[in-house]
Amino acid sequence: MNHGRAVRYTDSGGTEVIELTEHPIPSPGPGQLLVQVKACGLNRADILQRLGYYPAPKGAPADIPGLEFAGRVAECGQGATLFSPGDPIMGIAAGGAMATHILVHEREAIPAPSGMDLTVAAAIPEVFMTAYDALCIQAKMRPGEVVLIHSVGSGVGTAAIQIASAFGATVVGSSRTNSKLERCMAIGLEHPVLAQDGQFLPQLKDMGIKANVILDTVGAAYLQQNIRALTEKGRLVVIGLMGGATGSASLGLLLTKRATIIGSVLRSRPLEEKCTLAQSFAREILPFFECGRFKPVIEKQFPMEQIQEAHALMESNQSFGKIVLEWNEDSTQ
Repeated sequence: MNHGRAVRYTDSGGTEVIELTEHPIPSPGPGQLLVQVKACGLNRADILQRLGYYPAPKGAPADIPGLEFAGRVAECGQGATLFSPGDPIMGIAAGGAMATHILVHEREAIPAPSGMDLTVAAAIPEVFMTAYDALCIQAKMRPGEVVLIHSVGSGVGTAAIQIASAFGATVVGSSRTNSKLERCMAIGLEHPVLAQDGQFLPQLKDMGIKANVILDTVGAAYLQQNIRALTEKGRLVVIGLMGGATGSASLGLLLTKRATIIGSVLRSRPLEEKCTLAQSFAREILPFFECGRFKPVIEKQFPMEQIQEAHALMESNQSFGKIVLEWNEDSTQ
């Protein structure tokens, strides 16, 4: 059996548990593609998995992280006809994307934007698909609505700004860092909110703003404020729990506003749901990349050999947008 390379967590803990190791190259089954991976985005879930807080779902490698990739089709399994060897593609995975080769179902794969470097394309799938699913499919965002995006300088936040703006929403965003808010204004943020001491609601009140849709990565720490910040029939979509998983809020206010709280995660969804999302994304969002309207925001690109440094940068909370890890050509042969 031929071998490539993969990132492996040897245990739960700090960056010292990360190693690069030899990894067997799998063969594609019916309907599958073998992808030679060029690059992958680093996500907060990869950090949490390393720390032991977010284990891989059933069916995904327990010790090889990675939720997104960009690369080229190396081989097509029986009956896989949507792509051909050599085609540039990108996509999400439940895990295992930080390897030189990965198997994906052909309907999960998305064509990489024409002419875009694959290392740049690797910054697209997880954050743009998460934002698209949360705003357009789950919350059913409409033109003219006000959208509040928390952690707006994150990868998902910078993707959500672009999507909300393109779909005709008024974009409000919160961050604990003023410099990130300033950078977000260059990509479509209209109303920046500096969340000081965990408080964003007073600033919204001063601005006279209530939100039709809130995209929340914080969770419990913002729950009560989020409900107060919603309009009647507002929708709160929770996609992260960095501020805690258990909180309290006024159910009476939720009833009065006839508001909706939606929880959403991509990683553990069944294959068919992921395929459906990928096909929808290719139809509705990919054209914005093709015409240059959407661009992934990348803080820094690292060679895969510097993955420990990449983890440290993400954990510092100083990065803006995405961090991308790239395999060198010798690793992927």
